[in-house]
Amino acid sequence: MNLKNSIKNYGIKGTLKITWNTKITSIIAKIINVFTKNKPLLDEIVIESHNDFDCNGGAFYNYLIKNGYNKKYKIIWLTRKKYKENLPQNVELVPLYGPSIKRAYHLCLAKYFSYDCEVITKIRKDQIVVYCSHGAGGFKNIKGKMIIPDFIDYILLQSPNYMPIQANQWSISKNDSRIVYIGYPSHDIFFNPSQNEMSKIIKKKYKKIILWMPTFRKVSGYNRNDSSKEQKLGIPLIDKLEEYENLNKTLEEKNIFLIIKLHPKQDLSALGIMDLSNIKVLTGETVKKLNIDNYNLIKYSDALISDYSGVAYEYLQLDRPIAYVLDDMKDYKNGFVVDDIHELIAGHEIYNYNDLISFLDDLSNDNDRYKNKRDKIRDYIYKYHDGKSCERLAKLLKL
Repeated sequence: MNLKNSIKNYGIKGTLKITWNTKITSIIAKIINVFTKNKPLLDEIVIESHNDFDCNGGAFYNYLIKNGYNKKYKIIWLTRKKYKENLPQNVELVPLYGPSIKRAYHLCLAKYFSYDCEVITKIRKDQIVVYCSHGAGGFKNIKGKMIIPDFIDYILLQSPNYMPIQANQWSISKNDSRIVYIGYPSHDIFFNPSQNEMSKIIKKKYKKIILWMPTFRKVSGYNRNDSSKEQKLGIPLIDKLEEYENLNKTLEEKNIFLIIKLHPKQDLSALGIMDLSNIKVLTGETVKKLNIDNYNLIKYSDALISDYSGVAYEYLQLDRPIAYVLDDMKDYKNGFVVDDIHELIAGHEIYNYNDLISFLDDLSNDNDRYKNKRDKIRDYIYKYHDGKSCERLAKLLKL
């Protein structure tokens, strides 16, 4: 952990929390390793994901269970919360945060590790660690906020075309031999059969369902705000309740349902929006309570509204209309991954309320005016559109 960067990004309190949650176990593991370093590694796969059982880690786990890999390999989940439900054969839960002898033991002896977010240092050189990340890039600049550790063995990327941009963001060489272009496991759900979970949110049929997923600006619990533009209702673009209510009326007229899915890191203290007849607001907590898989939610929507988030890249795999809310582009402090993000935008650019209504008009009339550009950008960003990334990852690890 870079102490200076950690304090800058998370503050002193946040840095102390990170130290307590992860570093003490690493010290315990080094002690345990003194007694286990000459023992053979165990057939264990340690998995961590963005939120427990989701994202790339969750998709890979589901693939492993579906194909019976847990009969040979013990699967260790590093989880943020406790779970009581019955688990499949040979699956064990270990706390991701806080001092843990059990976690330290598995860090010493597990053969494989798959991380989306919280990368924990491996103990032995013969262990294999894969960094999957929890998204497919995005427009916002994160350079310096995520450094790929040297001990990582494989880094998943979506295509050689996009590699120079992502390599720059992660501060790694373009010639880094650890980069593998096998796609992201989480995207397999877009191409394979899965249960439609919209019934957990919507109780009637609509002409279109739109998913609005803004990236976070102000982070809850940390001294971080990525935009200098005030969000009076806690979301981009809409500053007045009157506009929000008018939006709902327009959605009613067009028989469109809008799901506003807020980022789990977003500070909700200033949230001023609520559920209306044609709008449902989801937070990180409500998603968990409803037991909704984010990628299932994305898969069964008809269009996406996003901004600088990686979800706009991921939605390209579905080849459906996308709109980008850019009202605070000039106020966004982090900057962007390229000088001109418009080259990578594959849909409507929304700067004001009227632009949003224009997008709704096109969607309602099935006027997909950005189809050709979307296809070109999709093929530029992704090498595969086939739903076999989990299979390729299993082969990479020689499971």
